[in-house]
Amino acid sequence: MAAPGCVLHRALMRSRPGPNKVSSSSPVVCREFLFVVDLQRYSRDQGSSVYFPQAVLSGEDLYDITLTDGDCRLRVTLDPGLNRQVERNVLQPGSMVRNTSFSPTMAAQLPECPGASTERDSYRLLKLEVVTEAEEGGARGPDLDWDSLPWFGSSEPAAGPVVPLRASRSVFLPLWNNVDYSGDVWRETPPPDGGVEDEEEEEEEEEGRRPAVSVSELRDSFLSGRGGVARGTIQHQLIVRIVNKSHLMYYGRTDRNCECPYKAVLEVCDQTGSVCVVLWNSMCVSWYRCLRPGDIISLRQYRVKPQYHGERGDMEVSVNSRNPAARVSVLPESSVPPERRPPAPAYSFYSSKELLDCRHGAMCDVIGLLTFSGRPERIRSKDGKGAELLEYRWLRLEDGASDQPIMVKLFSTSQPEVHEKLHPLAVVVCTRLRCVRAASCFFLTNSVYTQVYCTGLSQHSEMSYRRLRPVRQFLQWLRRQDDEEVLSRALIGGFFMYPPPPVSMETYMKDRRGEPGFLRGAELQREVERLCYRERHTFCIQATVTMVTYSRRGEEDRSLFWADRASSLSSSSRSPRPSPSPSLPSTPRSFRPALSSSSSSSSVSPMSPSSSVSQSAPRPLDHRPGRRSSKRKLLPPETPKKRHPSVTMQQEQSNKTVILFEASMEFLENTNVDVDADDDDDDDEDVSSFVTAPLLPILPPVAEETLPMLYDHGHKEEQAAAIAMGGTAPPGRFESAVQGYYTLRLRALSDGVAVDAIFLPHYLSSSPSPLPPHSNTWASILSHGAFSSHTPPPSPADLIAMAAQLTNQRLVCLLEVCHLGGATTEVVLSRAFHLTDL
Repeated sequence: MAAPGCVLHRALMRSRPGPNKVSSSSPVVCREFLFVVDLQRYSRDQGSSVYFPQAVLSGEDLYDITLTDGDCRLRVTLDPGLNRQVERNVLQPGSMVRNTSFSPTMAAQLPECPGASTERDSYRLLKLEVVTEAEEGGARGPDLDWDSLPWFGSSEPAAGPVVPLRASRSVFLPLWNNVDYSGDVWRETPPPDGGVEDEEEEEEEEEGRRPAVSVSELRDSFLSGRGGVARGTIQHQLIVRIVNKSHLMYYGRTDRNCECPYKAVLEVCDQTGSVCVVLWNSMCVSWYRCLRPGDIISLRQYRVKPQYHGERGDMEVSVNSRNPAARVSVLPESSVPPERRPPAPAYSFYSSKELLDCRHGAMCDVIGLLTFSGRPERIRSKDGKGAELLEYRWLRLEDGASDQPIMVKLFSTSQPEVHEKLHPLAVVVCTRLRCVRAASCFFLTNSVYTQVYCTGLSQHSEMSYRRLRPVRQFLQWLRRQDDEEVLSRALIGGFFMYPPPPVSMETYMKDRRGEPGFLRGAELQREVERLCYRERHTFCIQATVTMVTYSRRGEEDRSLFWADRASSLSSSSRSPRPSPSPSLPSTPRSFRPALSSSSSSSSVSPMSPSSSVSQSAPRPLDHRPGRRSSKRKLLPPETPKKRHPSVTMQQEQSNKTVILFEASMEFLENTNVDVDADDDDDDDEDVSSFVTAPLLPILPPVAEETLPMLYDHGHKEEQAAAIAMGGTAPPGRFESAVQGYYTLRLRALSDGVAVDAIFLPHYLSSSPSPLPPHSNTWASILSHGAFSSHTPPPSPADLIAMAAQLTNQRLVCLLEVCHLGGATTEVVLSRAFHLTDL
């Protein structure tokens, strides 16, 4: 049992409730440090509200949190009022917390849960304070094996699976989607068939694995109603091959009780036809991970029912763990006589060249070399409910058939272990993708049956597609590729947008059917604050540009910037006393996480026209009326004279890799970059147009997650973990593919709210779809979102010098907003159209 002197023991034993009783005592506060071992999510059911009589259950999710003080572990349930801290990734596994407030509550609904002690202690976590990295100091979590610690009130680590505390569920959901499985209870190997008697096994062996019924016989009996096929359990053995496998489908609801509300669909066939087999509930836990397309399976004790989705009158085979308990087994290929063996799965591989003519909605399979693996993000479901968040990432595949890469918007496929291995330079096969055509480009995305296979998991050698001609042709191209040349263009993570938005206001309005959906600045603030972790959304505002800044990553103290001084001075003269707009919240900095978090990449802060200058710079740049500043440099604080921003990059260390063809090679990539800054001989420039360091605009640096990283094969696992959901890229740990970036301060025309948005014309210029040529003026760069690929781009100094073109220009701005966790919100300007273009 935990030592009486441990933190949790001292705090909680003061008001320990009796078994199955709710204590009326005040909440217990533990002011000392505790550490978050695990966070587990599940959906509530009909009985969940009993445990939260005073809480507003606005969402469908509940969270159990495991805490430790280093001596023991305690599982408690978060009060629903704290859910937002998990949804915004403020509270996460590994967090340090203090001032935690516990309330004794009713015992866990499942008393066998290892989180409860023998006397069935049960607590609800009412309040907590997450300790920031800056506050942690030397207080770090103890380096212990958490699983070896006893539970609070127990003397030994509990055995058996952990189950939810406040709902009758047997499994947990992943933190960030409803499609993947979560936990060790999902079997990787077939379960032992303990219900089969020895004589039945011998009987099957004597039968030589010959099916007792075929798919066509089942269908004929079902349609004709003979033999009670549609009503009773079928004992006859059905031997089929899995052709396609769906992702997991979670159907848990708050108004229904179901311990394991999952289903999965298998498209199977034999020599006489095809049918859908549906795995229900705990059969998914036992068999989903064990079954793969291409496997031959035997089914007994199943039911035949009308197909839920599909053509009217068709049937499906229902496989459940009870009423009746179905018997499933995987058969070796050699155990089925050739004349009875079901046909192999058919594939339809398309090359990048063939995809150019692929029709919208067509199904296809692709194989390619992965050269870009995007960060996982989430969008709201469009199924009508709008509550579920769907996790996806972008992949760029190359196959050598054309210069056009294969772009895949890959949603979760219930293969989390495969998605973790989607590193650049992996050979990836995606099956059953759907072609989507949008404007002049196309991409591929999931169907229900999409499956992904990649190198690193020994999957390709086991799949029948490896013998197909399109796959062999791709492998011939792959063997001619050079590691270093592929590495030079391999990227991972960062902001990415595809397909690109329109390049004209007219086309944009046409795509939106004349409804652009303009938001006021305050409305944008509220919408951004509603976003959950890694949730991505596009917003549109009308604004003017009041400042443009060019910065180098890690050297934000030496930036080039232009500010619209004339409009700022006139605003100040009209309103000498800055005050927030009455329609805005009383805490104007609440939407500016950048001011309190150095990791933020952008910020949005409500400010009146008169207060915009004071937050842009401590004092006006030039006091002479009518004078406008154009560009200028910022000086390092210790330097009293003008100086160029100095940019140096460390030479990459040599690295031996064996990547594409099991061949060793040594390569050295020199990435020294020389920044084209302003010339020092600009002698006729007015001294007042240069800004010294104390006038540096208060702008947050770009977030580590915003800029794509150059792929580092020697640290691929670390990079993948850094961009994963819940991951955090260590500052400066990996080299970015983009070093310089622009920040545009936008002032909403509606209410003066200021938005600082990152602008990446260099990065977006390298988009897979080439943009039409343009003049590289500010108007054309903003409307195209990137520099022209047909002419040399302007240098940062030249572009800042041209920023006066933006003075008093009324723009329609498209903002790509993604919440990166905690206080960090990424705002990227993708397009800006002049209102006169309308």
